[in-house]
Amino acid sequence: MGCNQNCGLLSGAIIGAVLAIFGGALIPLGNYFIEKTVKKETVIENGTIAYENWVVPGSPVYRQFWFFNVENPEAVMENGSHPNLTQKGPYTYRVRYLPKTDIVENNDSTVSFYQPNIALFEPDMSVGPENDNITLVNLAVVAAPAMYQSGFIQSLLDMWVKSSKSKFLQTRSVKEILWGYEDPFLKKIPLPIEKKIGIFLPYNKTLDGLYTIYSGKNDTSQTALIQSYKKKRTLGYWEGYCDMVNGTDGASFPPFVKKDETLRFFSSDICRSIYGVFDSEQSLKDIPLYRFIVPPSAFASPLITPDNICFCTNELISKNCTLAGALDISACKEGKPVIITLPHFLYASEELFEGVKGMNPNLQEHMTYLDIEPTTGFTLQFAKRLQINLLVMPNSRITPLKPIKMPFAFPVLWLNETGTIDDQKAEFFRSKVTNKIKLLHLMEAVLIIVGAVMFLGFMVSFIICRAQKSK
Repeated sequence: MGCNQNCGLLSGAIIGAVLAIFGGALIPLGNYFIEKTVKKETVIENGTIAYENWVVPGSPVYRQFWFFNVENPEAVMENGSHPNLTQKGPYTYRVRYLPKTDIVENNDSTVSFYQPNIALFEPDMSVGPENDNITLVNLAVVAAPAMYQSGFIQSLLDMWVKSSKSKFLQTRSVKEILWGYEDPFLKKIPLPIEKKIGIFLPYNKTLDGLYTIYSGKNDTSQTALIQSYKKKRTLGYWEGYCDMVNGTDGASFPPFVKKDETLRFFSSDICRSIYGVFDSEQSLKDIPLYRFIVPPSAFASPLITPDNICFCTNELISKNCTLAGALDISACKEGKPVIITLPHFLYASEELFEGVKGMNPNLQEHMTYLDIEPTTGFTLQFAKRLQINLLVMPNSRITPLKPIKMPFAFPVLWLNETGTIDDQKAEFFRSKVTNKIKLLHLMEAVLIIVGAVMFLGFMVSFIICRAQKSK
């Protein structure tokens, strides 16, 4: 009887040890199968989960616009007073709902494609219709002298400005500002130039690309990384490494994202590559995520971040490259004096605030972030925010610009492009990825804990029984 009892206790301890060892062995084995499955499903080729979400975004993407309305137009035009601005919005459009076009899977494990540009107005998600009027800077009057700097040409421009009765400020509809209108000043110019102007002219029914990205078939660490943009590795707008096309398009990243990584992504909207750093852990629809944000260092002056020196192309605007928070992208906008900042001059130097009134930066509302599922590298939620400004320069030859006292960035609008995985896609993602990983980790933990408890319990009982018998 005693032998049977001792044998039973010893057998229980052995079973517990086996369970704990098996649970421990499941960790590397399970990780191996997870890694193998993820590597297979994140390759961008027909038939994978990644491909399905890559061709058309796995969540609806919206672009919201807030316009800066000038509240004191007469004082600005007559006396050169600082514009007093109030924001009006959002005016919301659905974008990126068309599939990528001309997709070609190349022999070198790359995929080439074009991204269609499309915007569909969403009245139910907007504060008003597209024909709402906004008083803002006159796009053509400010842009023309920046593009044509000859004194003689500017004298002619002033003549055409006067004959068209154009002023420094104008009132236009939301639709006109965004997608274009025939400008009376440009119509007066007897040259074969485009007579329409708009912030995003042309946009609808155009294509962004050609993009060529790595599929990840040969090396998953390169999945979705851009190999070339418009058949080139560089943009032609900046000096040195600033001109490189780096990272992905932000929709996804190579799998197994780590917190200490710097994630780089390219945006044709701002004509440059940029980066995100880990900020916090998030949870969306029961899916654990890593939030990466675009940090202040990405917009800092070269005095703070020396790597930004090659983004400083105009020392007059940047005050000898000491200003932070403003990016002159005129080189990629055909010479138009476009300045990109974050909304309300977030992270910008105080000097930028001196030219206008009404800027109220708010970190939570105006920062850019990407919420990434770390195992697959998929971006399941994001908010890309930026502000479009025109650089206004005093000009004694152009009548509407004569009252201007100092150069300043005139805010036109800021946008918020957002996407969040919908419930159906989230359920699919949980069933295919998150729940399986959770179940595996749960099994590992249960086996280790139950096995360890059994081993310790039976071993203690065995030792006690042996001690009692010896007495």
